Amino acid sequence: MSKSPAPGYRLATYQSADGARAGLVVGDKLFDAAKLTGNAAYATVLGILDDWKAAQATLKKAAANAGKSRVKSQPLARTKLLAPVRWPSAIYCAGANYADHVAEMNARHGRPPEPDPHTLGLQSWHFIKASRSLANPGQTIKVSDYSQQMDWEIELAAVIGRPAKHVPEAKALDYVAGYTCANDLSARDRGRRPHVADTSPFKADWVAHKSFDGSCPLGPWIVPASDIKNPQDLDMKLWVNGVLKQDSNTGRMIYTLCEQIAHLSSRLTLHPGDLILTGTPAGVGAGRGEVLKAGDIVKIWIEGIGEISNKMA
Repeated sequence: MSKSPAPGYRLATYQSADGARAGLVVGDKLFDAAKLTGNAAYATVLGILDDWKAAQATLKKAAANAGKSRVKSQPLARTKLLAPVRWPSAIYCAGANYADHVAEMNARHGRPPEPDPHTLGLQSWHFIKASRSLANPGQTIKVSDYSQQMDWEIELAAVIGRPAKHVPEAKALDYVAGYTCANDLSARDRGRRPHVADTSPFKADWVAHKSFDGSCPLGPWIVPASDIKNPQDLDMKLWVNGVLKQDSNTGRMIYTLCEQIAHLSSRLTLHPGDLILTGTPAGVGAGRGEVLKAGDIVKIWIEGIGEISNKMA
């Protein structure tokens, strides 16, 4: 489970002397995307995604010829990577999208098992995180002054590459530019408003629960969709302090990514750079009676993409 990128290129955002800029990771080196391609509009990942139809070929060619280029590279190992998309117009997070996770949460709260929602005619459902809730790979996230029940949730994140509206399932993956790793940090003790009756329809507080500063670690880069043969067959693992907590595969989703894109785009337009977090499997802290505390290190890894770690403080 190495951090080394696979052949081809990876699309990243890195910290340069001039601020955050888009970079192409080729082997163990990083090149400035705008300089390597000669296109000033490619200085940011959003700029690249806004031109994704043409950018795919441009980036692939630039990466293939990077070794012959006069553009100076820098060692990846000495580069500070940032969350690869700065900043998406929206982050859509699929809720209750792995049957084993639904079962563990129901058991924790003493609720009976639920049937497959497909059998009830239900569609996928999502909540939204604020785009500025993103955290960088390696970033220390302050949690102890905000929540005493901070939880982890590994998720495959899809990055939209072209405007999507009323997209049929069969064509949904055509709208995905690439994939990255996400951790949907959740403040379990902040999700229900105090002094409001448990039976009230206004009891839930999704912003406090899911959308606080640093609640969405993302990275380390975007793997182009063309390099991921099947997003519904990727192994995924999460460790806390080196102890394996989540160990699953994206094939266990209840609603596939295609179903999610089709449903979301039936309601609103998805835009380049938007993120879809596709749900988390069993093994979260709430199901184990465990919480994150200051000093804990959470590492997530998804097959074919890479890994990131974040320290809690």
